[in-house]
Amino acid sequence: MDASLVSILVIGFLLGIKHAIEPDHVIAVSTIASKTRSLWKSSLAGVYWGIGHTTTLFLVGMLVFIFNATITDEWAMSLEMLVGFMLVFLGIRTFLTKAVNKGVKGNRSYIQSGIIGFVHGLAGSAAMVLLTMSPVETLWQGAIYILVFGVGTCVGMLGFTTILGIPFVATKKQLKLNHRLTQLTGVLSIGFGFYYIYRIGVTDGLFSFL
Repeated sequence: MDASLVSILVIGFLLGIKHAIEPDHVIAVSTIASKTRSLWKSSLAGVYWGIGHTTTLFLVGMLVFIFNATITDEWAMSLEMLVGFMLVFLGIRTFLTKAVNKGVKGNRSYIQSGIIGFVHGLAGSAAMVLLTMSPVETLWQGAIYILVFGVGTCVGMLGFTTILGIPFVATKKQLKLNHRLTQLTGVLSIGFGFYYIYRIGVTDGLFSFL
């Protein structure tokens, strides 16, 4: 493995960490972290988000690389719009779900995090990965790059969900305060979701294609 490829992989890993902590990613996962009552479960939720995210990137990235395909602006923005609706849904669900002191069961929260990561991987922001893959020359190099990028997203989200989980774990016996914090994540998710929908649909012009 030559030095140039190593440099590309290092950059991919760092970009993965940076990509993980984008606002829409953090807000979405915070709705899951708010339901956990264990810091370990909160941390693992971030890892499962990264696994789901990497799965999508790997599948799409390999297809794009093999068939030399392109993703149209309409498709890219439509997939990003899906993230906005998901954020609104996750936010509303925090208000509809009754607070339970025991929190969400681990397997359920992990599956939810994986699905959220999978949807985020479909979003147009993931096109950044495909763009950065341009220096790679072979299929196996592209596959390694995406996997290294994915490890970076897992590491980044692991660290961030651990931090996010601290206030919820610390207040798990203070039900009223814990409930308020959970509702705050819901408000943020709904608000950012509608902002995301407006930005993609109106500012970026997706609605003009319809």
